Amino acid sequence: MEFPNPGRAPYSAQDRELIATRHVHRARAHFARRRDYRPTPVHAIPGLAGTRTAHLKDESTRLGIGSFKALGGGYAVHRLAQRHPDGPPFVCASAGNHGLSVAAAAAEAGVPCVVHLSDDVPEPFARRLRALGADVRRAGPDYDTAMATAQQAAREHGWRLVADSSWDGYTEIPLDVMRGYGVLLDELADTCEPPTHVFVQAGVGGLAAATAAYVRDRWGEAPRIVVVEPHGAPCLLESARAGRPVRVTGSPTTLGRLDCHEPSLLAHRLLTRLADLYMTVTDEQASGAAHLLARHGIALSGCGAAGAAGLLALSPSARDTLALDQVSRVFLVGTEGPVEPM
Repeated sequence: MEFPNPGRAPYSAQDRELIATRHVHRARAHFARRRDYRPTPVHAIPGLAGTRTAHLKDESTRLGIGSFKALGGGYAVHRLAQRHPDGPPFVCASAGNHGLSVAAAAAEAGVPCVVHLSDDVPEPFARRLRALGADVRRAGPDYDTAMATAQQAAREHGWRLVADSSWDGYTEIPLDVMRGYGVLLDELADTCEPPTHVFVQAGVGGLAAATAAYVRDRWGEAPRIVVVEPHGAPCLLESARAGRPVRVTGSPTTLGRLDCHEPSLLAHRLLTRLADLYMTVTDEQASGAAHLLARHGIALSGCGAAGAAGLLALSPSARDTLALDQVSRVFLVGTEGPVEPM
């Protein structure tokens, strides 16, 4: 499924106040002070899907967590601890690597952290969190229940909620999460020519929106930005179609970290202006892209390869609309390694 964005509009001064390269540079300066900080590798794949070159940013080794999520939650916790070093504990819900990022940064700041997990999150993940000093609590059958429990705990105890989504009345912390994600784009920009096209996968949309804002602020309106979602969870596509954030029912998908049924409010607002095309990929297309990338020596999960799957699955008519051809330079993000750390 493909949906050209009807609300496409230029990057604005208001966008720049929210999230721009200057915010990303501040986040990168924070990470650069860490001993374990290293820019993650960039793989060049000439001729991928009929393009000149696709450059893939491989986040599978990021800060010992193995996912781009290490940048977002970690930076948001740093900013909160910087403003209020003696503040109350941090709390979050997690079904993936966000919890590890929050817990690691909380430990670094010397502040307690509580992570709520749904019952279907495997125990080895809970053990990794406990090893970082987090207080891990089980919170019902699914991620939505865990998030609701984390929000309730924040209200009842005055704890600081660190979520990677946003909603009315809760935008400041998720904005810092998105600014942290922008660090990977800044690293990528150091090594490559400006892109003509960017394909980026989305769950609630934080990474996609951070990518779109960075690209527009640094390279203007020319690069074409494509948001790729699972066929079973197209919350950003359907929100763009409706002209407002909507919750989708969805259908089963193996792309767990992208299986999100309601978009981040901030991400929706940015992407409905800055993205050129929304599209969905099937589980099989994402798995096929991961296998193809493995033949190029790049080990990713289906979620990690979903942006590449969008490039590979693009229809001929969409290729024409986007002017994607043999001279195109494409940016992709490999968001996580092949192990599926729920």
